[in-house]
Amino acid sequence: MRVLGIDPGLGGAFALIDTGLKFLLVADMPIKPLSKGKKAICAASCADIISAYDPDLALVERVHAMKGQGVSSCFNFGTGYGVLQGALSALHVPYHLITPQEWKKYHRLGPDKGASRGAAARLFPEQAELFSRVRDDGRAEAALLALFGLCCVVQQTHTTH
Repeated sequence: MRVLGIDPGLGGAFALIDTGLKFLLVADMPIKPLSKGKKAICAASCADIISAYDPDLALVERVHAMKGQGVSSCFNFGTGYGVLQGALSALHVPYHLITPQEWKKYHRLGPDKGASRGAAARLFPEQAELFSRVRDDGRAEAALLALFGLCCVVQQTHTTH
């Protein structure tokens, strides 16, 4: 079983858990420059990553606009979120939108991104270096989301069918 976790956003990442080969793959969210120093998620590169990882199932963190974000930031963030869902759909990858509260409760985590990095390093000790930098929180959260999918979503699917 190959389960892909996706932490959307410019600092996000992809993390694939392959239970057959027992490994974890991680890729940072591909971004492209826009005008005036702005950045956006690169749709083509996202599709390439998803296609190369060839997941059986994907979990995307369900996100929303937050208070204090500018209109332009919200629009770009939402566009990137849609790009990810579009790429998964175009590649015929079934996916679930999972709130941060759902997967973080499972891992007993709060909003602290550092705690997510620590949990990922403990749960994937052979790849702990992937989560060592402060900016690696997207990688950690994608890996924890994939693990949640493997433990909860896949188990539910197999017990209900």
